[in-house]
Amino acid sequence: MPARRPARTALAMAAVALLSATAAACGDTGGLRGAGPTPTAVSPAKLWPDLRPASSPAYPYDVATRETVKGVTVPGDDIRKVDPVDVVEAELKAHPDDYGSKGAYHATEDRMKECRPGGDRARCPLLKPYYRDLTGDGRADLTLGFRLYPTNQTAVRVYTVERHRLVQVLADNDAIIGVELAGRALIERSPADISGYEYRTTWVWDPGQRAMVFSRDEYLHVGDGRPSRTPSPSASPSASSAPSPSAPASASAAASASTSAPASAPAASATPSAPASPGER
Repeated sequence: MPARRPARTALAMAAVALLSATAAACGDTGGLRGAGPTPTAVSPAKLWPDLRPASSPAYPYDVATRETVKGVTVPGDDIRKVDPVDVVEAELKAHPDDYGSKGAYHATEDRMKECRPGGDRARCPLLKPYYRDLTGDGRADLTLGFRLYPTNQTAVRVYTVERHRLVQVLADNDAIIGVELAGRALIERSPADISGYEYRTTWVWDPGQRAMVFSRDEYLHVGDGRPSRTPSPSASPSASSAPSPSAPASASAAASASTSAPASAPAASATPSAPASPGER
């Protein structure tokens, strides 16, 4: 898998370096050797100290979204018992300007009918759901993705349970290369306008806003411009294959995550190419 290849390469290089150092130490006399002169530390140079600081952003930007989902109950406060199809359909109903006949994502509503039993699963826009504690309350939260037809965008959503209600704490639409979970961080990878580069946005839980907020927005050089081959997840969204918050995180995802989000769980990657099976959740 491409997401694991950098970690394996780094591990192999580290092993080679360790063996080389060990071999060199065998013939070393043990004497101290100078490493050369130490570079002088240079403090940052502050530019335009007389410039009046801005008191407001240049343009509005929603760093966090939070919305109580209407019409969807949470049996026993267990988010795993909530039907993801019901959750997406509730959003479509609550936002007719986006999903109605004149909305930008009008074809999504028609395709959601295929997510029900007896529908054509290949046309269902809903992707496999993932369950992991992203808010730090010790309970699993729900991460959903669904295609926004007729565009090339994918909706990424995170839901939690508060006071017996389902609450959406992250809502982001973008052209997606891949999505990763690293500890309590969610990382989105999106194509850039320059070949060989991509955007990488990290979202983490903010207790003050009670929502997922973006903590890092990166523009990264990722290769020579050839498209990456990101594997598709299993079409079956069974809970047994959901990421567990107790295993180690992958190196590639942890490197992208904010320092405020501990990478205590394996990075789970998802791509917008595998619709969820309507019969398994």
